[in-house]
Amino acid sequence: MLIDTYGRVATDLRVSLTDRCNLRCTYCMPEEGLQWLAKPDLLTDDEIVRLIDIAVTSLGIEEVRFTGGEPLLRPGLVGIVERVAALEPRPQMSLTTNGIGLKRTAAALKAAGLDRVNVSLDTLRPDVFKTLTRRDRHKDVLEGLDAAREAGLTPVKVNSVLMPGLNEDEAPDLLAWAVEHEYELRFIEQMPLDAQHGWKRDGMITAGDILASLRTRFELTPEGEEKRGSAPAERWLVDGGPHVVGVIASVTRPFCAACDRTRLTADGQVRTCLFAREETDLRAALRSGAPDEEIARIWRLAMWGKKAGAGLDDPTFVQPDRPMSAIGG
Repeated sequence: MLIDTYGRVATDLRVSLTDRCNLRCTYCMPEEGLQWLAKPDLLTDDEIVRLIDIAVTSLGIEEVRFTGGEPLLRPGLVGIVERVAALEPRPQMSLTTNGIGLKRTAAALKAAGLDRVNVSLDTLRPDVFKTLTRRDRHKDVLEGLDAAREAGLTPVKVNSVLMPGLNEDEAPDLLAWAVEHEYELRFIEQMPLDAQHGWKRDGMITAGDILASLRTRFELTPEGEEKRGSAPAERWLVDGGPHVVGVIASVTRPFCAACDRTRLTADGQVRTCLFAREETDLRAALRSGAPDEEIARIWRLAMWGKKAGAGLDDPTFVQPDRPMSAIGG
């Protein structure tokens, strides 16, 4: 079991498979990209599967989410999914992606055992997509979403970040589109995880702003805390249901008290929080020949020291040194 001093138990593991990405989203990294991790620093496929095995069989992990960077850029992804699906007990598996490579991989990922996907898409306008991502790949994302739905990687969840002066007016259109295509839309407040450290609280579109915009076109009914559990998204029924929309208000409505996550970076570091500035090295233990029991002990100790909250409401908050592309979303 991965328990901390506040009684929270981690059952959800986020695994970053690579720090690389084929987009250059303005809220994540600079146009020229970043200094990528050297290949020897990355966990191998065998090391990733071994750590997930330890997490599932010894530490109580029930859900595994593969992230990046962009996880579809990992050459061994399908094989990793297949091997994790064979674990006992079998964890639920999902993947967060920008969707560009889903058209060619969705069927193979489903056959390997992946349960569902989250796809990032911030706009319905190709020109705005190009401005936000610095790439002309909007059509590829839409085709990837279609392929995921057809492959049965459902519910297909769409993650959207609204940015002032770019797509802040698109919330109602995005929800109408998601309802039409049977996707579950979740809006995410922009978080201080950009490589440029340019995030400013007073410039972000808040959960309150998003809900006010949605209510100009839709009736929203709170789903309720009993259904939310430890999920990060507050969800609302759209026009009485069955469709729902979620808002992940990491900044203005933190949900740290119910957090059930532990994170593994692409270079084998445990992070207890997306906003943590400390990491615990599991890669060194792996490569020094440590047995599974020792690796599990190190992981438990790391989680025991998890802080009460992310500290975003603290005026002295300092942004993590590593951007979101390096630590997983």
